[in-house]
Amino acid sequence: MSTERKRARGPFRADQLRSGDPYELSDGHAIHVAPAAGRHADATTRGAHALSTDPDVTSAGVDVGYSPEPGTLRAPDIAIGNVPTEPGWVQGAPPLAVEYADTGQDEDELQRKIEDLLRAGTKYLWVVRLAGARRVEIYEQGRPMRLALPGQQLLAPGVLRNPVLVEALYDPEASMDAALCNLLQRRGYDDLDAVRAESKAEALLEILAARGIDVPAEVQHRIRSCADAAQVSRWLARAVKIERIEELDEQR
Repeated sequence: MSTERKRARGPFRADQLRSGDPYELSDGHAIHVAPAAGRHADATTRGAHALSTDPDVTSAGVDVGYSPEPGTLRAPDIAIGNVPTEPGWVQGAPPLAVEYADTGQDEDELQRKIEDLLRAGTKYLWVVRLAGARRVEIYEQGRPMRLALPGQQLLAPGVLRNPVLVEALYDPEASMDAALCNLLQRRGYDDLDAVRAESKAEALLEILAARGIDVPAEVQHRIRSCADAAQVSRWLARAVKIERIEELDEQR
């Protein structure tokens, strides 16, 4: 979220602000937060979709207000974890926070926000740079900042199960690919190939049944549990020729 170069001298407290007020707080000082422009808002939506669907994520939000102490209120663009459904500011900080920085970003204010969130308990903070060459800055408490470039993966052990391509935080296609993989895993599939293999496995069993070939339970289980779509395709090709189930694995 972009910020104007304006700080209202406090001290102010988080309980003096209401949801929707265009301010954050740092050390009791109010910081005016401007609305996000189109590119910023679009990228935030893509990133939130890619991250919130991860199989290990149970809560996520956009612009969630965190108040670890009365004089601090910070709202990262994306928060992963520690997003309760109750009203009011959230105590503590999200384990993973993502900020988007575009043209006109106030760098001093951004660094203060990073420091506030890390001090409050955020384990991983990623800053997605939209202006100039795309890149992600990786911040962790006690470690120097690191850069990740397009084509590289971001990791958040203990928060995300899957690595995240840098592009998935802003590119529509990469975001959808990441979300699809995540959603399939939430349903028990490793990837899209596993879905294809399952569909082919059921077709294979139907063909064998229609040809009157008895398929023992253990063989049915092996066919259904095979995640190799290419192997199931080979079985399908043989199923129309064999006379006994023992011939299914024979090289012909």
